Amino acid sequence: MRHAKLHLLILMALLPFAHGCKEYPQNPNRPVLPYPITIYPNTMQYYELNFVSGWIYITSDVESASRGIIVYRQSETEFLAFDRMPPNEPDACTDSHGNTTRLVVDIPFVVDRCNNAYYNILNGQIIIREPDMVPNFPTDGTVVFPLIQYHTFYDGVKLVISN
Repeated sequence: MRHAKLHLLILMALLPFAHGCKEYPQNPNRPVLPYPITIYPNTMQYYELNFVSGWIYITSDVESASRGIIVYRQSETEFLAFDRMPPNEPDACTDSHGNTTRLVVDIPFVVDRCNNAYYNILNGQIIIREPDMVPNFPTDGTVVFPLIQYHTFYDGVKLVISN
């Protein structure tokens, strides 16, 4: 009986957190990296990643739907990696040379300038604000997907980014 009460108390304590994360539909635009990308963030080549809150763009020389990757150092031991392809309307803006738009970092946001969408660089979530606080923020439901995030593994020396 005592264990049952304890389990019930733990369940009740955790219940408010169960709805804390927003569920998004599966993104049909998600590119697939053909193989893991490995970088060494503590080297001079990746100087910007030597510090917490540092970020860089990396491009892949492998043919892929990916438009490059944003790598962000979240802490001493944690990195985040997001695709630079706009997750909602990837081909909405194409110039006369066939180049399509890429997401850009504007700390603390990742910005899709074509679709006027703003994302949180700390978790990839869509930023929801009052429409008048963010210029041209879409309110018509066209921004439904968060940033496309890749898995990261850091062993203290190398960082591996994969699907």
